[in-house]
Amino acid sequence: MITNSKIPTDLTTHDFFYDLPEELIAQTPADKRDGSRLLVLGRESGSITHRRFSDITEYFNAGDVLVINRSKVMPARLYGKREDTGADVEILLLRRHSANEWEALVKPGKKCRQGNRITFGNGELCAEIIQVLPDGNRLIRFEATDGESISEHIHRIGEMPLPPYITSRAADMSRYQTVYAKEEGSAAAPTAGLHFTPELLSKLEEKGVKIVSVLLHVGLGTFRPVKEVEITDHVMHAEWCSISEEAARTINQRTGRLIAVGTTSCRVLESVSDENGTVHPYEGETAIFIYPGYRFKAIQGLITNFHLPESTLIMLVSALAGRENVLRAYETAVKEKYRFFSFGDAMLIE
Repeated sequence: MITNSKIPTDLTTHDFFYDLPEELIAQTPADKRDGSRLLVLGRESGSITHRRFSDITEYFNAGDVLVINRSKVMPARLYGKREDTGADVEILLLRRHSANEWEALVKPGKKCRQGNRITFGNGELCAEIIQVLPDGNRLIRFEATDGESISEHIHRIGEMPLPPYITSRAADMSRYQTVYAKEEGSAAAPTAGLHFTPELLSKLEEKGVKIVSVLLHVGLGTFRPVKEVEITDHVMHAEWCSISEEAARTINQRTGRLIAVGTTSCRVLESVSDENGTVHPYEGETAIFIYPGYRFKAIQGLITNFHLPESTLIMLVSALAGRENVLRAYETAVKEKYRFFSFGDAMLIE
């Protein structure tokens, strides 16, 4: 598993707080994927420019490489009942350990103990809690009583898990998947990529930009806030990631910049890069935690959304562009009434 050493810092979690009016939290996606607004932030200068996401091609040159995360959100939220009491139980699948075993968040956690069994639907799918993990998650084992596979059952009865700040389901849940999502396994969307359309990707390729995909299955860290006062006390949860030999070769042979789409792609690239910036093939877990003081080895730019206050994600973008620059950009975005979080507007750090 890849991690990074703790970097000394005087910053605390509260140093990444900003005031956000609730009405600026986007509840629905923009009418068109590339119709969102785009705030362009100069990484060195701190300059701020207001554009539309459809203008993103203007900021790329031939020889640049754009890295996307091809992970696909799975219907990871299941609703069942305790077999012994009939009480309602909610399960959020986080990581597959084997064909039938998953690590999951279970609610209500205190009442769901090892050995408890949960039934779903008409009882064709059951799950047993086989272990309570140290962080409070559960390891559960599924079994089906009919001819369907576990995966078929999950896809039939599961729901797409939206973040808790989105209070109603989108009319078109395909808008919570990127157009290039391929491999299922995420509990939340890599949301920076939601702005791209096939046409926009084609325009970039026509300019001579190479598009490379990596994989990071978004897990528990997306849902869990930073509760520690000291940043260095926070422990990142591991997420599965991979990058192929071909992808690494394309990145290493580029003649232009390396731009990551989203913090997930960024974390993969920084996890697999050596001190010289060379990217290496990898398949395994990463728990890399990037915050100010970190020296970026691979990327020169980042396309991202606007993140929650005091989150590991705003810490990452602050490491890339400077905390003062990022908080000033966020303050500007609030004044200009940008839309925030998963279904919100985008930022390009260049």
